[in-house]
Amino acid sequence: MGKKLEKGLKEKNASAVSQDEENPNKTPEPYSCTGNFQADFTELCRRNSMTYIPPIIPRARPPTVMGHTESGKPDKGKGKAPQAPVEPDPDPEQDLDGEGIEAPPKTFTIKEKFEYFKPSVQVEMENFDKPDTVTEIYIRGWKIVEPIMEIFKQCWPKMAKLHTINLWNCGLSGEVITILASTITEIPEMRNLVLDGNTVVEENWHELMGEESPIQNLSLRHCGITDKGAEQIGQALGSTKRCNTKLISLNLSGNRITDVGAEHIALGLRMNRNLMSLSLASNFIGDKGASKIAEILSRFPLTHEEVVERRKHFSEKDFPERNKSPPGSRRDGSKDRPASVRSQSHMDKDKKGSKASAKKKDPKGKDAKEEEKHDKTKKKEKEDKTLTKKGDKSGTVGGRSSGASLLFMAAISGSTASIAADTKGTKGKGKGKDKTKQAAQEVEDLSGGEVVNPLTDVADFIDGQLWVSGNRVLINLNLSRNKIAESGMNNLLKAMQYQTTILMDNKSGGTGLMRIALLKNKISQEHDVMRKLNDIMLHKDPYYKQPPQTPDVQSTT
Repeated sequence: MGKKLEKGLKEKNASAVSQDEENPNKTPEPYSCTGNFQADFTELCRRNSMTYIPPIIPRARPPTVMGHTESGKPDKGKGKAPQAPVEPDPDPEQDLDGEGIEAPPKTFTIKEKFEYFKPSVQVEMENFDKPDTVTEIYIRGWKIVEPIMEIFKQCWPKMAKLHTINLWNCGLSGEVITILASTITEIPEMRNLVLDGNTVVEENWHELMGEESPIQNLSLRHCGITDKGAEQIGQALGSTKRCNTKLISLNLSGNRITDVGAEHIALGLRMNRNLMSLSLASNFIGDKGASKIAEILSRFPLTHEEVVERRKHFSEKDFPERNKSPPGSRRDGSKDRPASVRSQSHMDKDKKGSKASAKKKDPKGKDAKEEEKHDKTKKKEKEDKTLTKKGDKSGTVGGRSSGASLLFMAAISGSTASIAADTKGTKGKGKGKDKTKQAAQEVEDLSGGEVVNPLTDVADFIDGQLWVSGNRVLINLNLSRNKIAESGMNNLLKAMQYQTTILMDNKSGGTGLMRIALLKNKISQEHDVMRKLNDIMLHKDPYYKQPPQTPDVQSTT
């Protein structure tokens, strides 16, 4: 029997091989990616019959000095294991004349000619022993066409730890941008996208900022973006209908944006209350564009469309059930008359009669009810005591976690010291409840809990228009190396003065602009407007440190 089985298996294998030889054009089964980027990418490239498969290599790092840790501090007795004896250096090689040949340095490696210019994919990994822990991908200097991007579209969504993609000077096209925009929505941990040095004729960058886009930091430096692309980016940032709620940082430096494009981006910032950093350095923005940005930072009148949306928001808040359809009547769906229903008066009479009979039967009903109420109140008091005890024990953890989650907003506003002190008080035996409440209340005042919709913000009626306060969520603005003159700088100064005055009374809408870069514009840094701007922004800069006081000044103070 065994020999017969072996013969049958051999015949089946031979028939399968013959069928494969007869059908060489048979399409293979679809490949399912496993999360191992190197294996998946290589296999998919092989299936697409690519002549050259770019290797996946770890990103180059500077060599570490022996005896030092990654932080730069020497190891002091860590793991005092017996070290192996240091081997002496081998004797230097000698040439024909007997002179020593200098050994190559050990700080770098020498590769073959043009090896550096060959396409490759550089990766950063959490653990180099585990190929499925790729966190960052860097592709630099070689053209990415649609077939390659289709391969990436299959590989990247399966990578659970990927959060950064950097495609520098890759000759991207509009079709590749569309594929990339649909790919990033499927990557679970995607946050950072850098596409510097890619000039796209279609300028469809707004597709990367859609409603489903998870991108938090987007860099589009030196991409040749004109006013056409800036208009689409402004619409993607925010409008009366929808706003981008994920993007935190946007870098548009080194493009060809003029006053028209700056106005469109400013229109996007009217309704956007999520973007915190914007760079428009090295563009062609003049006084008009700077004045429009300054208007958005101070206060601005609502347009007719925005007023209509404002009324809709208020009507939905006041009457949330106005648009709901009324419930169907009793007689809907049946032509026959339903059974007769007793009137409310008859039901009330029956209830009164039953109550009276109950009173007659149980004359001590009142006392029994009072005893039941007394017992219930006692039980509630016991439960409250147990809950407060549990709350005291768990309050330390909750207080610390809530304080840690809110320290970022407090650091921006400059009140970290008070909140840190309050949160430290919660580490005891539950004695700092009032302090934690005060700290949480402070941070709620600063951050406002939920972001305030500018359409529902408090408005002033001036000259027949509704004026609302501007964007105070943006904290970093870079307008260096543009064409802004005295007029635009003066409007920016007024905007900063308005923000400082309004923040004294209300900090719920944000901290306002904390850093602004205005170097190398059409105005000298020694101008009075620039001096006033620098004086205002100097104390708002979170990295600003006051100069140390001299002993004479300290003695007088």
